[in-house]
Amino acid sequence: MTKSEDVPGKWLRVCYFGTYRANYTRNQILLAGLRAQENVIVYDCHATLWHNIEDRVEQASGGWRNPRFWWRVLSTYWQLFRKHNQTPEYDVMLIGYPGQFDSYLARLLTWRRRKSMALDILMSLHLVAEERGLTQKSPVSGRLIFLLEKGGLHLPDLLLSENGAYEAYYCQTYHLTPQRFQRVPHGADDRIFHPRAIKPPDDCFRVTYHGTYLPSHGLDAVVGAAVLLRQRQEIQFHFYGNGPERERIEQAAQLENLDNVTFHGFVNQDVLLDSLARSHVCLGVFGLTKQSHFTIQNKVWEGLAMGRAVVSGDSEVVREALTQREHIYLVERQNPQALEAAISELQADPVLREQIARAGYERFRERNSISAIGATTEKVLRTLV
Repeated sequence: MTKSEDVPGKWLRVCYFGTYRANYTRNQILLAGLRAQENVIVYDCHATLWHNIEDRVEQASGGWRNPRFWWRVLSTYWQLFRKHNQTPEYDVMLIGYPGQFDSYLARLLTWRRRKSMALDILMSLHLVAEERGLTQKSPVSGRLIFLLEKGGLHLPDLLLSENGAYEAYYCQTYHLTPQRFQRVPHGADDRIFHPRAIKPPDDCFRVTYHGTYLPSHGLDAVVGAAVLLRQRQEIQFHFYGNGPERERIEQAAQLENLDNVTFHGFVNQDVLLDSLARSHVCLGVFGLTKQSHFTIQNKVWEGLAMGRAVVSGDSEVVREALTQREHIYLVERQNPQALEAAISELQADPVLREQIARAGYERFRERNSISAIGATTEKVLRTLV
């Protein structure tokens, strides 16, 4: 039997709504996960507001004062309004991330259709702007983001959160009640990140970081560990990606004359996946910011999905989802000595390394794959119908 909106009750019809980042992992996982469920129909109602990360940074830094930006906002939301009018009947609306600002229009549209509305919060827009220095650069913009986010969080019938730590932050900061939240874990897109036939080399030990060089990633600890391991030339560090901290981290490595560190910059997806598959260890994050403690970053799940042992900074959030030295190897954050000790142990003990990699992969498949997250999301959304 094919999916059909003509069968009442059995099907869950979801309107996935907003100006969300269409290419962002979280949205792609939720959309694919919901569509993978046997009794779910998804209608995509999306319009693009933000061009890229640089555009969001520019507007958050004060660029929103330009009348051209407000014309763009009006045009985008008019486009969303029209798309929603063309969307078939649905049971519940789910606003994709980031969608705190979309809640205002979404609430009007769902009231009009007498439907329930959920918002995938994932991360706080104000906290992200704060940790990237944008609120300090433009305090007025910071206050505006705070107020818009606060209002947008109070409008939905349900908030989808990754974990209890972020729920507590939202409750304290925006005066929300815990009853407004339901858990949908984060994960990786296992259509892309999955074990490959490629194996790590035998003549060296590869340690790999991939990401966007954010302050929350704590890459000074990685460079510090590379300094401590510089005499052991068989251990090689490889960095992939671009981001705001890349230049500073490269300079730190150059100042130490590290020849056990290679910076590859941005590479295409196949090259990155092959590189992760060749790694003995994949690195997570080691920063001390609130954001780094409140979520389990994409790179952690992606390393697990590739079937590789992952070393990352310790936190209560990580321990809620993964067991130390069983699914992941956790170390004290911003501690090069602790990271060096972890890498040395995993290099010397291939049995432990493979056990962690295998158990971490199985835990990922069980709870954090596309199908698992889709099933959880369906169950949560059905509580609103």
